[in-house]
Amino acid sequence: MHKMRRINTATFAIVAAAGALLSAPAVSVAATDAAPLAAKYNCTACHAIDKKLVGPSFKDVAAKYAGNAGALVKLEHSVKAGSTGVWGAMPMPPNNVPDADLKPLVEWILAAK
Repeated sequence: MHKMRRINTATFAIVAAAGALLSAPAVSVAATDAAPLAAKYNCTACHAIDKKLVGPSFKDVAAKYAGNAGALVKLEHSVKAGSTGVWGAMPMPPNNVPDADLKPLVEWILAAK
């Protein structure tokens, strides 16, 4: 009986730990530093975190789209297909960013402060 209680206690502890791990919030992508992705895909040739270069700063992009529920999808499309007229006359060319890197990159841009 005592041995059975220890097994049940151990099983409960394992299940409780697994439940805690599975219910823990995932690390936000916004908390991930995607600056290496911005450099890898040459975003930094035209954009900087806090100042305008050829295109707007990442902080300005984040401010413009703050609170916009469709911002992520819109900006993912802009990165992939390019855009014109959003920030003036200078067009943004299409960029060949793989889908696996696109979302973390755009989430990082939208989280710029």
